[in-house]
Amino acid sequence: MVNNKSMKYTGKIRPIAGTKDPKTGEILYPYIPDDELINAVNWAIHLNRPLLLEGEPGGGKTELARAVAYELGLEYRSYTAKSTSKAQDLLYFFDTIGRLRDAQLAATTLFANDPQEIDRIRDTDTYLELGILGEAFQSEKRMVVLIDEIDKADVDFPNDLLQELDKKQFTIRELNKVIVNKGESPIIFITSNSEKRLSDAFLRRCLYYYVKFPEEKRLNEIIQERYKQEKSKPQPKLLKKALEIFLKLREKMVEDEEERETTKKISTSEWIDWVKLIAVEPKEFTQQLEANKLPFAEILLKSQKDRDDYLDLTWLEEEDIAVLK
Repeated sequence: MVNNKSMKYTGKIRPIAGTKDPKTGEILYPYIPDDELINAVNWAIHLNRPLLLEGEPGGGKTELARAVAYELGLEYRSYTAKSTSKAQDLLYFFDTIGRLRDAQLAATTLFANDPQEIDRIRDTDTYLELGILGEAFQSEKRMVVLIDEIDKADVDFPNDLLQELDKKQFTIRELNKVIVNKGESPIIFITSNSEKRLSDAFLRRCLYYYVKFPEEKRLNEIIQERYKQEKSKPQPKLLKKALEIFLKLREKMVEDEEERETTKKISTSEWIDWVKLIAVEPKEFTQQLEANKLPFAEILLKSQKDRDDYLDLTWLEEEDIAVLK
């Protein structure tokens, strides 16, 4: 069994942007955590506790779990909660109806001369499908599990997972069978956008970290990492202008938050998309800026009120506009 102390996340072993996951085919990107977040991950690993991540939508909470799995070379599983989600979805599904149907068929002459089919029907595993937590508990190899947007589900969803997260085991009621964790406990990440308050009992079982909006240096690092291998890179001069505008727009949105119709402040996700378009359309970016318009506003402004307030760059100070020209 691997000692938890020997498994440490550094945040420095990252995929090259655009790399395909050989197992899932998904595109991977480097994730740049701050030192406090790295510590929180390692404490969660050491204590075998889930790490609950809160923060603004688009702030990078979801991608952390995949980044940890990549660096540590572990299997990765994810589940995104919905309003209809039940805790059991994470544990298992047992096809009771299918089993009853097959048992009735087995009692007829249909399968009388098919011992393999009879054995299949008698095997309860035929009707059992494990969810991502069930699979992680049954795996002899350690896994990374992401439970994404837990606050989207009903309030009972997190509360029905209390013992499972604490004891790392669950019961298949249909078989009266207890499934216990076989190997190393999975490394569990849970994300929330704070749309619902989570119970004290649930919070007691987790470590907690609030993913803050990145500072200027880290926003720049994110772009530099993403475009290391790209042929079409954002021009340094335009990137500098873009970063200044982006940070000033976010600052203005925070100041105006009580008057705004939307609570969606621009975040890391919008920053990445914005730069991606600037890289391929530098001329258009410059032309819109010269026209005193916010370039590619569709990426940054998510309501008509925001377009009315920020589409024209009149909200910038005169000295800022002069610098950006």
